[in-house]
Amino acid sequence: MTEAIIDIENINPVDLFGSNNSNIEIFKKHFPLVKVLIRGSTIKLSGLEEQVKEAKAKLLSIIHLIEKGGYIPASIMEDLFHHESNNSLTHSAFTDETIILFGTNGKIIRSRTVNQKKMVDSSEKNDIVFATGPAGTGKTYTAVALAVKALKNKLVKKIILTRPAIEAGENLGFLPGDLKEKIDPYLRPLYDALEDMIPIEKLASLMSNKVIEVAPLAYMRGRTLDNAFIILDEAQNTNDLQLKMFLTRIGANAKAIITGDPTQNDLPYNQKSGLDKAIHILQSIEGIAHVVLTEEDVVRHKLVKQIIKAYQNSQKT
Repeated sequence: MTEAIIDIENINPVDLFGSNNSNIEIFKKHFPLVKVLIRGSTIKLSGLEEQVKEAKAKLLSIIHLIEKGGYIPASIMEDLFHHESNNSLTHSAFTDETIILFGTNGKIIRSRTVNQKKMVDSSEKNDIVFATGPAGTGKTYTAVALAVKALKNKLVKKIILTRPAIEAGENLGFLPGDLKEKIDPYLRPLYDALEDMIPIEKLASLMSNKVIEVAPLAYMRGRTLDNAFIILDEAQNTNDLQLKMFLTRIGANAKAIITGDPTQNDLPYNQKSGLDKAIHILQSIEGIAHVVLTEEDVVRHKLVKQIIKAYQNSQKT
């Protein structure tokens, strides 16, 4: 008989064990001859040497995935063993470096282009990241995924998602409902991304408890945002003072991603966007990064790339 001790203090035990210990039961099913004893932040495996060695390697691989992507649903846990190769968790769908987190119903949320991966890497190394580029490049989606991952890994205590409520050719005053009902359509892309990453019941609970806030930019004035992951979306629709106001809200142990498409400015004709100026004057500050996405990063319909290029070419003539 041999034993192996594995330390799990760097992850949330629930992410490993699963709901009602479902993940551990799956693990035990695949290693029926290995005894698993859980005590506090350690797991002890005991049994025949080869079986314990294999079980330890699998468990360490799973812990690595949790460190990268957070909670692994039972369906993903089954797939991890289903796709096993040479008795190790090596299937590229689960082990490549593009994984950000595991979303609703086991959906794998990953960076899908080189520049989306640059966003992920830049956010890990910097507290403020500007991500600019045309529509469909995954700026908002990637930013929300990073925020959800930070919350799941307990790196922050809350997520704050905000957008300027600029009327892109529409008039808020003529929309039905109270202020929230008028503004919610402008925030819909943020809700859509969240619903891909957090089960709807859990999301509702997090939002009702203000762990996740989705609000127009004007609601940020006067606040200090500590221990938070903050996303300002559609930042090209902020003027200089608004963007400065947002940036100076950022408090202790906070991260921020500012996304925008400089080619789709919906501000009144006599107002200039504050996005380009902010990027320019802040570019030399350590801890602030700027990632530029292009039409090559578009992950929507294949025609979207061609549409963006056509508009770019028309502006040159």
